[in-house]
Amino acid sequence: MLKIVIIAGEASGDALAGGLIRELRRIYPEASFAGVTGSSMRREGCESWGDIEQLAVMGLLEVIRHLPRIRRLKRAIEDRLRADPPDILIGVDAPDFNLRIEKHARSLGIRTVQYVCPSVWAWRSGRVKTIREACDHVLCLLPIEPGFLEEHGIEATFVGHPLADQIAGDNDKSASRHALGLQDGPIVALLPGSRRAEIERLGRVFLQAAEQVRENDASVSFVVAAASPKIARLIEAQCEGSKLGDSLRVVTSRTREVISAADTVLVTSGTATLETMLLHRPMVVAYRFAPFTAWFLKSFMLNIERFSLPNILANDDLVPEYLQGEASAPALGAAVLEQLRDETGCNRMVARFRELADQMRCSADERAAAAIANVLTDKAE
Repeated sequence: MLKIVIIAGEASGDALAGGLIRELRRIYPEASFAGVTGSSMRREGCESWGDIEQLAVMGLLEVIRHLPRIRRLKRAIEDRLRADPPDILIGVDAPDFNLRIEKHARSLGIRTVQYVCPSVWAWRSGRVKTIREACDHVLCLLPIEPGFLEEHGIEATFVGHPLADQIAGDNDKSASRHALGLQDGPIVALLPGSRRAEIERLGRVFLQAAEQVRENDASVSFVVAAASPKIARLIEAQCEGSKLGDSLRVVTSRTREVISAADTVLVTSGTATLETMLLHRPMVVAYRFAPFTAWFLKSFMLNIERFSLPNILANDDLVPEYLQGEASAPALGAAVLEQLRDETGCNRMVARFRELADQMRCSADERAAAAIANVLTDKAE
């Protein structure tokens, strides 16, 4: 019986892995699956060796704090791989952890695939050597990535992103507003992030930016998309004392509807920017690293012109983006106001979003499963 081990690092990786398992089962109905899992993977019948929460840490200092726990998990996985080697190991995102596991697995004669290419074209380009040593194949979400990897002797396949397959694009704004109980008038969606650290760094900044918008245009209302009840409570605590009053609502676990209901979106850089692009909504993108991480990246590693996914895909300054100190309430508020007032510019942005969405929409789960089947076939030969 074919044995497949999959290690995911956070919620987005769990979603990718869940779809992948479903497609692999169609090719290999008798295969067994095990690994570090989230709810999506477990729903598809993947045996759990640990929960993705064990790896869901961000920032250098947070990683250092959790290093003993991460090392214990690494040793436990390596012990399992030695005791009962699978036919293939698939690491989903979480490259700092997964590349180490994959390198060890490869030394045991296990085929290895990394699903989601590390951003070596943007920072820490020295990881290319590690990828070459650790991976038989890389599955890439972005069309720019396979060519870069192949130049460095790494086999890679562009698979697109499952979100692009799931989201039709022209979602009905009026229907979304009705479903959320929102009134007519200009609406700005606020998406300050899905992790506590992101909310702590940008939540209040987004609220202050919203206050600035409201001071300039009292007809604007705001909806905050909270990824979970825990995040909603954190955001609601930040809203205490806000000048926004009844013009602000917090909605939990309905991010896609919140984006669809909006005229423009103020969003933290990450998967939510892809979702916003696929839903064809104008956006302003912001991100703040922890201070030590920001200093470290700026001093030693960061080598990018653009950081938001729509701009990387477009290879152009398509959406306004603000990083670190530039992500201030005045700057973000001004950018949001400009989008609310510039219908022509927003229409141009959305037209480009449609083109980019078509590039990303290519049956990602099926492509990824087919590429893995090819790796397994190569092994058999």
